[in-house]
Amino acid sequence: MKKNKIIFWIATILIFLFEGVMPALTSQTEMAKEGIRHLGYPAYFGVALVVFKVLGSIILVIPRAPKRLKEWAYAGFGFDFIFASISHYAVEGIGMNAFFPWIVFAVLAVSYVYYHKTYGAEMA
Repeated sequence: MKKNKIIFWIATILIFLFEGVMPALTSQTEMAKEGIRHLGYPAYFGVALVVFKVLGSIILVIPRAPKRLKEWAYAGFGFDFIFASISHYAVEGIGMNAFFPWIVFAVLAVSYVYYHKTYGAEMA
């Protein structure tokens, strides 16, 4: 049980850092704005994306957050990573930018699986 919690928290903290802290700190940089433009999205999409990433990552790290909200956060991040990969592939072709979201998706999957292993009994 303790091993499951450790794995869950390591994976979840990584998601929190990659999807909550980093976007919050870097979203208004010129590089981030150009990244959104480069993929063909309007500027307001980048702002909305950051807001939802920060909110979702906060929901994942709050232990007492409602289970249903956590499920929505996991689903939202899953869609985000899949569509980020598709967007990069469509604009740039096969490359690291198209592949990297799948690495983060794998970390998210570990968090999700160990969330249910650790807290699944409490959900019933």
